[in-house]
Amino acid sequence: MTKALVDGGKAPAFNLSGSDGGKISLADFKGRKLVLYFYPKADTPGCTQEAIDFSQLRAAFEKAGTSVLGVSADPVRALDRFQAKHDLNVALGSDESHAMLEAYGVWGQKSMFGKKYMGVNRTTFLIGPDGRIAKIWPKVKVSGHAKEVLEAAKAL
Repeated sequence: MTKALVDGGKAPAFNLSGSDGGKISLADFKGRKLVLYFYPKADTPGCTQEAIDFSQLRAAFEKAGTSVLGVSADPVRALDRFQAKHDLNVALGSDESHAMLEAYGVWGQKSMFGKKYMGVNRTTFLIGPDGRIAKIWPKVKVSGHAKEVLEAAKAL
């Protein structure tokens, strides 16, 4: 069982395959703020809107010294298609092994129409330049979320 992450705690290190075929790690963002948002499945309505919202605000995040990374359990091929189809300009990472998803406490039991299954719980983390968690948004509602995260990043 992983220890629950809290504001001020150290962000767990990770190594992922990226949507561009490269590798992405927490160390790549050292000295910068990082928005790490976890989403259930590429190219579904809520996940698409969330990715579009973060993409539309990418320049504002950059101006605030903040990188944005979306992570799901989807394979890299699915992420590539998702990024191209919706012209997304934020980095996407694949965690098919669920190691990072479990380390961040976002992989868990879900329920839809009475059926239980394992999946990604939509959650966002704002990580400071020191590698510590500045803020956690559990059970994210997509509408207005990217703007709220941007305001928190600017204030950090």
